[in-house]
Amino acid sequence: MNRVAIVGCTGSGKSSLAHSVAHNQGDVEIVSVDSMSVYRGMSIATAKASLHEQSEVRYHLIDVVDPWEEFTVAQFQSAARVAVREIEARGAGVLYVGGTGLYGRAVIDDFDIPSQFPDIRAELETRVPDELHDLYAELVAADPLAASRMEPTNARRIVRALEVFRGSGRPFSSFGPGVAHYATSPIVQVGLEADFEKLDVVLESRFRSWMNEGLVEEVRSLRASGRPLSRTAALAVGYRQIIDFLEGKTSEKEAVDLAIIATKQLARRQRAWFRRDPRIEWFANRDDATARVVELLEAS
Repeated sequence: MNRVAIVGCTGSGKSSLAHSVAHNQGDVEIVSVDSMSVYRGMSIATAKASLHEQSEVRYHLIDVVDPWEEFTVAQFQSAARVAVREIEARGAGVLYVGGTGLYGRAVIDDFDIPSQFPDIRAELETRVPDELHDLYAELVAADPLAASRMEPTNARRIVRALEVFRGSGRPFSSFGPGVAHYATSPIVQVGLEADFEKLDVVLESRFRSWMNEGLVEEVRSLRASGRPLSRTAALAVGYRQIIDFLEGKTSEKEAVDLAIIATKQLARRQRAWFRRDPRIEWFANRDDATARVVELLEAS
């Protein structure tokens, strides 16, 4: 069996397609490629595979760490490598499924990911935004290639490039050509297209159903730990809006409306990310996509 990736924006149906294929095939396991599904206790608004689904198909990289723990792209990549070795040792096929584009590229393209240097990053972040121009000038001098690959106003990327240069002693650009380079990969990506007029309706309905399923109670339980969410977990769409509601910053209605807007914006960012990758095979029809995934998994 082979490795295949199913990609697409949130709400496109990629997860249900993957589960259906894995369940019907019987010898296929799913590696979740989602930056939020790794967190325990964050299940409803991450659209995480249910316990029933996990009893039917073996899933990996779900509920890996507590939400107040940081889980980096490098940690994800390492954990995914271990999972794939175990899956293939059992003679099973691998389905990568998720909408977190960078995490997907980390495994599909086997990125060389530089280490994190939190102390250096913290010092650099104190200089943003007032000294962003100076930081970019520093990056131009230290690593002109990396600087040429980013906008002078992109504080996050500038700080990361300088963090790596200062911490590792290596230019950030030496870790690879970057996400704008699409090399040949043995892992074929199958993309599910989305009609955004219909998808917007689905996303709004889905979020309101999550509220009925107990999203507020789930977030309240997370806050009861007394520990702040990690930097990544705190960015989870839906959770941050409900946290604002519980902290009295918004009404419940405002939180729901803002979460729905943020979810629609996330879907469009995901579409833009995946559309840049010329290697993805796109399908508007679910049955056609399913047939292609099965064909790829079974190909010799």
